[in-house]
Amino acid sequence: MEIYLDNAATTKPCAPAVAAVMDALTENWGNPSAVHRRGFLAEQAVKTAREQVASAMGCEPEQIYFTSGGTEGDNFAIFSAARKLGKRGKHIITTAVEHHAVLNPMAVLEAQGFSVTYLVPGPDGTISKKQLADALRKDTILVSIMMVNNETGAVNDISGLARVTHQRSSALFHTDAVQGFLKVPFRAASLGADIISVSSHKICGPKGCGAVYVGKTVHLPPLISGGGQEKGMRSGTENVPMILGFGAACQYVNDGLREKLRHMEGLKALCLELLEQQVPQAAVLGPHTAPHILSLAVPGVRSQGLIGCLQEEGIYVSAGSACSKGHRSHVLEAMSVDPALIDGSIRVSFTYDTTEADIRAFVDSLGRAIPALT
Repeated sequence: MEIYLDNAATTKPCAPAVAAVMDALTENWGNPSAVHRRGFLAEQAVKTAREQVASAMGCEPEQIYFTSGGTEGDNFAIFSAARKLGKRGKHIITTAVEHHAVLNPMAVLEAQGFSVTYLVPGPDGTISKKQLADALRKDTILVSIMMVNNETGAVNDISGLARVTHQRSSALFHTDAVQGFLKVPFRAASLGADIISVSSHKICGPKGCGAVYVGKTVHLPPLISGGGQEKGMRSGTENVPMILGFGAACQYVNDGLREKLRHMEGLKALCLELLEQQVPQAAVLGPHTAPHILSLAVPGVRSQGLIGCLQEEGIYVSAGSACSKGHRSHVLEAMSVDPALIDGSIRVSFTYDTTEADIRAFVDSLGRAIPALT
């Protein structure tokens, strides 16, 4: 038996995505920039994938630029905005609970003389509009706030935060929507964010591909220069197999999305109900979260012990972000969670085909593991 409940780290590629990748590797393997028929076929396939991603994001295809993933998308938004607007101001606002794909670029900019304000979320893990409004300054050039936290699942009001930003400043607004894309419904065209970064492997697509949405009135310099691919915004021969897999995954998930989200919401509700009945000592960290992430801890029990016991029964969960092995969660620390709970925290995350049986097996296994670890 193998039950995979670490879908916030990565998801299993869906069959349509795998088929699209294999077709590009074995049949449609041309270079989209080539002027012959083989290149034209690859170019048309990339165009179709761009349309599929744009449809899922709710924007025009020409607003989508393919990247290597969420990290590159975040880096593009932050560094390109700083290059473009750095002469106008040196102040940037972000949060203390961002993914390191945002936090580390911010540290680089601080070393270059930029001033960064790190907003600290409330007990529910979110940033309020008042917090943001109070932090905005005349020299603020960029606000970068994640849509859904990758550890707690806390959901920020991106539309409201973007509106405050644009009403009170001339700053650009970027959101890392890697955990929000096709998990928390939004339409990029009406969300209000100027730049949105997403990733393929979080929505049953292949690793190594992502996309950035850029608003029509936003003009930024490229992060990668070269042959002028992606309309000069992201040079380098297109990763056709992964792009086609990403497009296929977007179409697969977006078809019947409401039902898929209701399914995950039901799984989360079931999990919370069973935990209350069978493992009442478990503390839920961060209420009112996205449908696919549940962060919890058992007082007196360390994360690695729990993860090890669960793994022995073929159940896979994680201790916070998969990118932070061996480090105490900066997210939970920023939320002022009890250190004993932080050290015992685990993240359980679902996907569209997780089953009720998976949830019941997880809670049963967790209930058996705790006595052995206390």
